Amino acid sequence: MKDFIIATASTADLTREYLDEHKVPFISYSYTIGEKVYEDDCREETRQSTYEQMREGAVLTTAAINAFTYREFFEPFVKDGKNVIFLDMCRPLSSSYRFCDEAIEELKEEYPNATIVNVDTCCVSGGLGMLVKHVVDLYEQDKSFDEILQWIEDNKLKIAHRFTVDDLNWLKRGGRVSNASALVGTLLSIKPVLYVPDAGTLDVVAKIRGRKNALNSIIAAIKNDVEEGSKIEFNINHADCYDDAEYVRDELLKVYPDAVITITGLGVVIGAHCGPGLFTIFYMTDKRTPQ
Repeated sequence: MKDFIIATASTADLTREYLDEHKVPFISYSYTIGEKVYEDDCREETRQSTYEQMREGAVLTTAAINAFTYREFFEPFVKDGKNVIFLDMCRPLSSSYRFCDEAIEELKEEYPNATIVNVDTCCVSGGLGMLVKHVVDLYEQDKSFDEILQWIEDNKLKIAHRFTVDDLNWLKRGGRVSNASALVGTLLSIKPVLYVPDAGTLDVVAKIRGRKNALNSIIAAIKNDVEEGSKIEFNINHADCYDDAEYVRDELLKVYPDAVITITGLGVVIGAHCGPGLFTIFYMTDKRTPQ
């Protein structure tokens, strides 16, 4: 029996079926609609229902996970003599990160022989999910604790993240763009294209006029990253824009006919900040260039 586990958070945007099948424990972020608080359960039906509510005008707010909740999550594992490799969003994008560190420090005082590693993954959403999948594969191949940590450090910056947002008003509500920018951008049908660089931030790399043009700019960037004909895995997560996900998948299959492309719903905690219509795609590449 292994003396360690792999754990993650709901923000890896993996399906509940995958998490249950591979017995990956995850901590749930919460979100609020109106006055009701929900736990992100990673279920497709929850994601679809929530985006339908958002399209009807519901506003979601999210909250950081506090140190007490992290402690409650980790303590049963360390009590059972298990060390933990924990994979969540990158430090710059998660206000929860420091609370996780605080909980780990508290547990180390009580359980001095326990090791809990809060990895700064430099990933988010489906990019984090891709990292978790690779790590779980290594875990199931009986790789050691140290071998897995080394693989993470050697490979986490090879996971490319590309996004585009459909409605700037969701970014405005979250304080990420000004009212004026949202108004002008909406009138001109401006669609920001975003990217996660090595620093683990979320950067705008282009402002494209028109949704289809924004999707095509992502496809062009992927072609720059990945040699034509490569056998590669793409993870597409979408916030209620399945037609766009299918379009990108079909265009990529023309260039990469042997590619493995999965399409799943985007987790509602990530989607809460960018709204329905958020399109995301993730893949591994040695280049990982913004454009």
